[in-house]
Amino acid sequence: MSKNKIYFVDVTNRDGVQTSRLGLAKLEKTIINIMLDDMGITQSEFGFPTTKHEINYLNGNLELVERGVIATTKLSGWMRGIAEDVELSFKNVPMLKNLNLSQSTSEQMINGKYMGKKTPQDIIHMTCEAVECAVSHGAEIIGVNAEDASRSDLEFLIKYGNETKRCGAKRFRYCDTLGYEDPQTTYDRIYKIAKAIQMPVELHFHNDLGMAAACSVMGAKAAIDAGVDAYINTAINGMGERAGNADLASCLLAVLKSAGFKNKYEIDPNIDLSKIWHLAKYTSYAFGVPIPINQPAVGNNAFAHESGIHADGALKDRRNYELYDYEELGRGEPEIIETGRMITTGEYGGIKGFRNVYNNLEIEFKDEHEARNILELARYANVHTQKPLTSSELKFIYYYPDIAAKIMTVSPYYEPIGAIKERVEAQLLTKSHKIL
Repeated sequence: MSKNKIYFVDVTNRDGVQTSRLGLAKLEKTIINIMLDDMGITQSEFGFPTTKHEINYLNGNLELVERGVIATTKLSGWMRGIAEDVELSFKNVPMLKNLNLSQSTSEQMINGKYMGKKTPQDIIHMTCEAVECAVSHGAEIIGVNAEDASRSDLEFLIKYGNETKRCGAKRFRYCDTLGYEDPQTTYDRIYKIAKAIQMPVELHFHNDLGMAAACSVMGAKAAIDAGVDAYINTAINGMGERAGNADLASCLLAVLKSAGFKNKYEIDPNIDLSKIWHLAKYTSYAFGVPIPINQPAVGNNAFAHESGIHADGALKDRRNYELYDYEELGRGEPEIIETGRMITTGEYGGIKGFRNVYNNLEIEFKDEHEARNILELARYANVHTQKPLTSSELKFIYYYPDIAAKIMTVSPYYEPIGAIKERVEAQLLTKSHKIL
């Protein structure tokens, strides 16, 4: 077995939340970070340090790191590969230690996005400036992202990797931004890049052609075979832009159970596969997107047998028709659904029902002040998520009320200058305008 390992960087809280028409509340993103940590996932790309509404959430989650609540999973921010973004990120989130810097590298995107104003050498220069800026701020893990790498010139990617490495970059992220690649092409290209730059490679694949998981694991195989560590980028339940990102459960199982990987390649030893079921269920609830019935590992039919031959074979020996055990995923426990009286708490909940909910969680308030303070936070949390609160969310609010208050606090950007200032001062905003 190779001395190099396959690690996992989950991007649900960065790329997953960019799923069109969907999103997560900051409380839900926080719970996902805690669950990823509980599962031992290597890293969570937890958001955008240059985005104003993310600031309290990002700082609050880094406080959870300081308190040891998030102890295994490293939290990393995403930003454009320009020095100005790095400066702003550290101004907004001073405790930031890990980050990924993104620049377009394909001829299509350099010409199509920069409209002929930048050359490939400009891309390298800007990224190097950003890397050096991050180094000056004490960043520990600096990844450089080659956006649209799968349509980029291979020799340019190698040059991009080597130049940024000399400036202080620690990882090279190969982004199949359009889901363009196939597994064999992925292996061939990643092997050449990894061999040439000798820097750990992140594999970031989208699912537009249905091959994100396959390309991710083949890219990881190529990186390991070339003598460097591999970091597979995933999203829980395959969430993400357009057709989504590589699914976390699928990639984990492919590395652990498939014919070409089992007992040949080693993953991060901190990862506990038995936590994936709980994580997938919570993420499905948070996004409001049901898990497909035939989803690998976590779909309702993943261990269902109806055909007579299959049912008979599975009952005789599960290995006849099951490649892995449902217990390995944390499945098999009965789910209790209340069909009688149910007391819930929400934005209009009262103290009696609220106490009952927390009593069921075996949490007892020390005094009336504590009970009413937590009640108010739970009310705000319900407004914040617009969904009934889960037991994990309720427990988080109780044990970390100060951070819960912080991550749910969003101060809208509003500076009345220029045209909007003129309208406000002229009181045009108070006049009747046709809205409907």
